[in-house]
Amino acid sequence: MAHAEKATEFNKDEAKVNWHDKALWYVREKRDKSAHGVIGWEHLRDVASGIKANVLSNLDNYLIEFEKNAQNNGIKVHWASDAKEHNEIVSKILADNNAKKVVKSKSMLTEECHLNPHLEAQGIEVVDTDLGEYIVQIAKETPSHIVLPAIHKTKEEVDELFQEHLGTEPSGGNPEYLTNEARKHLRNKFLNADAAITGVNFAIAETGGIVVCTNEGNADMGSHLANVHIASMGIEKIIPKEKNLGVFLRLLARSATGQPITTYSSHFNKPAKGKEMHIVIVDNGRTEQLSREDFRASLHCIRCGACMNTCPIYRRSGGHSYDATIPGPIGSILSPGKDLTKHSSLPFASTLCGSCSNVCPVKINIHEQLYKWRQVIVKDVKQPVVKKSILKVAGGVLANRKLYNFSGRMARFMLKYAPRFIVYSKLNAWGKARDLPEVKGQNFDQWYKVKRKK
Repeated sequence: MAHAEKATEFNKDEAKVNWHDKALWYVREKRDKSAHGVIGWEHLRDVASGIKANVLSNLDNYLIEFEKNAQNNGIKVHWASDAKEHNEIVSKILADNNAKKVVKSKSMLTEECHLNPHLEAQGIEVVDTDLGEYIVQIAKETPSHIVLPAIHKTKEEVDELFQEHLGTEPSGGNPEYLTNEARKHLRNKFLNADAAITGVNFAIAETGGIVVCTNEGNADMGSHLANVHIASMGIEKIIPKEKNLGVFLRLLARSATGQPITTYSSHFNKPAKGKEMHIVIVDNGRTEQLSREDFRASLHCIRCGACMNTCPIYRRSGGHSYDATIPGPIGSILSPGKDLTKHSSLPFASTLCGSCSNVCPVKINIHEQLYKWRQVIVKDVKQPVVKKSILKVAGGVLANRKLYNFSGRMARFMLKYAPRFIVYSKLNAWGKARDLPEVKGQNFDQWYKVKRKK
């Protein structure tokens, strides 16, 4: 199902759409206030973009350096070419340690690899311990946002979910009560876990250590209590030196939620005595994206979600309408690289306003890449006959000045004098939810010629 069809489903609940829109714009406003409070914010973005560009140009060397230093620290490093191999590696580590109960902190890479269902099919209990992730897990849904995974759920809906799955009392959506009940439930999961799985925000080549950023401390709780810690890491998560970390930590939380810094920026450099630490380094299509000159900068992404919070399409269509692990503008660049046919509608789910590029902390030219994907898709993916016909007619009109001027006069006449039901018909999708602006008697060219004579 294309993005537009899924977005139509989301838009059936107008009140919820409005709430979703306002909630995400509130986060965007927090981002702006926080960013404006940092002297040299734009310089920070330039530096971060430069570091990421350097990493992608020397990725092989940095990965080898990281592996060597991690192994010297007593960490076991594994390499996975795709999602299947990643899941098999994780399964083997758990089997070798007779681990049947796993606590997992938020990791978009494990979502991308569909790790949970893979482990559950083997009889392993996997519990997502990030509150938002836990909510969507018990709802049997996927995250709709990479930072705010349950942003599509109202507190009243969460209240009903907890009553069903945790046996809580009706609270009218009281956030404090619901959070405390989740904490009680998850505390036992932490205490009885055999292994912990985390993502990786940054992997430092110089030290062989990793950094995991959370606001709830769940990554720390899981990895310190369990005997086995498995960290799943995309190859693009590398940064060269420990001193580079300060640049990205200042950008990440401000861009994501407007915070000065995440509550927990946890450094994992070696396993504790008597315990194991594993890092699974995953490609899964990343080197292919790296080979695409027009789209390689998408691998700069640090998964802050700022582009989603500002995007007028995402805010009013919901994350699930993208049918992809990473939704929103950045996902609309990454997903076609994985399956061009399945995700061919995503680059068109954009106004190309450029707001996503303006807020990206690592200066990814998101809207330009969306436009470039459109060019690829129109060329390589079979288009509907109606769409091709309309574009052919439009191209002919735009290429002929006399025809263009005539069409403009006809359009102005119809909008001004034709009965409303003719203009606001099924052919006018724009008019379903809004009126077109008032039409003047002249176009710009006519207006300019009159003014020029005066």
